[in-house]
Amino acid sequence: MPIYRRYHDQEWGTPVRDEHRLFEMLVLESQQAGLSWLTILKRREAYRSRLRGFDPEYLASLDDRRLDHLAADGQLLRHPGKLQSLRLNAKAFLKLSARSGGFSGFLWAHFDFRVKTHHYKRPAEIPAETPCSRELARELRELGFRFVGPIMIQSYLEAIGVYNDHLVSCFRHSQLSPGLSQSLGFRKNSRSQRSGSCLS
Repeated sequence: MPIYRRYHDQEWGTPVRDEHRLFEMLVLESQQAGLSWLTILKRREAYRSRLRGFDPEYLASLDDRRLDHLAADGQLLRHPGKLQSLRLNAKAFLKLSARSGGFSGFLWAHFDFRVKTHHYKRPAEIPAETPCSRELARELRELGFRFVGPIMIQSYLEAIGVYNDHLVSCFRHSQLSPGLSQSLGFRKNSRSQRSGSCLS
């Protein structure tokens, strides 16, 4: 399907440092939990419209009445917990963003600010979760995030290019191989950033 192919060829696995883009993908991945990614891609622009361009400050300000209004919107998923997570995750995201280094620094510091390229030959080789995704999921839950289980976080890390999990036979694998992280200007320059803990 064209929408899926465009996402794969132009977005999936491209390293993301921008705070707003990281939040958008966090919202979409958390809404996807338990569903197909295509289901979310088809609703992406509806989410963008209803969530004011994935504005975390707007989402953090939502009261129950406005969440109920979103639940009645036929274009969005109606799962009560996932709708509540829009507000909870926005609040947690804003707290992290206010730190030195922001959410981006918090996330990328786990990987020493480097893309981790794998060399999988078959889809069956790609793990659904890893020790690192379990660790990050635990940390994020402790910080107040919801719908951030290990499988969702693994998918998120792939989507935002922390992991290059394109198959070696895919043209995108070589495009996103080591060296791109440096060209994007990743820096270890924040006092709040810790040394990488997901490098193995």
